[in-house]
Amino acid sequence: MRRWLLLLLALAAPVAAAAAPNPAADRAAFQGWFRHLFPQLPLAKYVDGPYNFSASERAQWQQIMELPPYGFAVDHGKALFDARFPDGAGYASCFPHGGIGIAQDYPQFDPKTGRVVTLPIAINRCRVAHGLPKLKLTTGDLADIDAYMVRTSRGHKIDVVVPDTKPALAAYEAGKEYFYSRRGQLNFSCASCHLQYPGHRVRGDTLAPALGITASFPIYRSKWGNMGTLVRRFIGCNKNIRSAPDKPDSLAYRDLEYFLTAMSNGLPIAGPGARP
Repeated sequence: MRRWLLLLLALAAPVAAAAAPNPAADRAAFQGWFRHLFPQLPLAKYVDGPYNFSASERAQWQQIMELPPYGFAVDHGKALFDARFPDGAGYASCFPHGGIGIAQDYPQFDPKTGRVVTLPIAINRCRVAHGLPKLKLTTGDLADIDAYMVRTSRGHKIDVVVPDTKPALAAYEAGKEYFYSRRGQLNFSCASCHLQYPGHRVRGDTLAPALGITASFPIYRSKWGNMGTLVRRFIGCNKNIRSAPDKPDSLAYRDLEYFLTAMSNGLPIAGPGARP
């Protein structure tokens, strides 16, 4: 009975939207559902994504990770991070602890703007504050800087805070609604693949569980040939289900990342990652 209750709590989230938001209860149900699905899999292992479900794919991945394909991106990101802006400042001046070991605290809700701020968006905010133009949010230099900052946080436990304020809870609920809402010509939701069918295969790819899915971003994908941020993956998912994607800095994607990452609180940062 308890297992079925967890399933109902996880899948009926939009129905319960009229109730007072309760991120802690949502997280307990969310993580409980995956414990039900894969009782032998420790929670911390979910950050390995699809590599939990195929011994051969995991072995290949472990071989690849001996010389990670994202290494060049991390090195390039560090060089960019350490470089000085024209005004003499640098990225370190914009973040607590000089930007080192802080990725587990993102996304954050900014009460001044009333919006969720992801780490890539915070990197761009830093640039704008020092008179520089924004970088592309999906790939390129920003993805490399993101990769370096995330690499310095590897092993730190995700700790996304959802303040008990109406604006922050509204952003969280909007992300939750996006996750469970069906869209596109295929009428899929994020939950359709990553909550109901993790470990199953689609077109040769293994579907990753929603739990821990944000922990390995940004990622290097072989089919991309470079690094990509989480929002790049969101856009790709929308295209896969034949739904018009939102803009990379949209509130929809910010809120979705806020909800998804909060559901993985307590799991370790494992990024940057590598996927086929």
